[in-house]
Amino acid sequence: MKKIAITALAAIPLVILAIVIFWQPGTRYIDEGDFAVELYVRADDVIFHTADAAANIGDSVFDVLLREMQNAGIHMEFRNTPGLGSAYVAGIDNIYEFDAGSLSGWMYRVNGEFFNIGASQHILQAGDVVEWLFTLDLGRDLGMDYGQ
Repeated sequence: MKKIAITALAAIPLVILAIVIFWQPGTRYIDEGDFAVELYVRADDVIFHTADAAANIGDSVFDVLLREMQNAGIHMEFRNTPGLGSAYVAGIDNIYEFDAGSLSGWMYRVNGEFFNIGASQHILQAGDVVEWLFTLDLGRDLGMDYGQ
């Protein structure tokens, strides 16, 4: 019995060492993934929000959206676009591209910034805030600056 107790006590420094090596301040760790990101999906109102969307190392903006929509039972439609090397999100929660005119559709931004790469190509980092927003005017109504 003493031998088991001594062995268990000997393992404690190894656990503490592992925590010190791998712990990153400010990172929220969750059971389902390597780290967490915050995810919003908005049209006129918030369709979905979580502060703890599970993300794995190498996950893209699209990967997290797809997984969270499936987990929440929210309908999502997309198509792969090999020419762009990314998935294109056509509809979320039965709100589709062109529903509000020829310039409407879904766009994403990360940490308040829009990007000119597909959602499948944008790899997430711990603590990122991802927003999927429905635009009525190719993002101009959302504050996207095309440099004009």
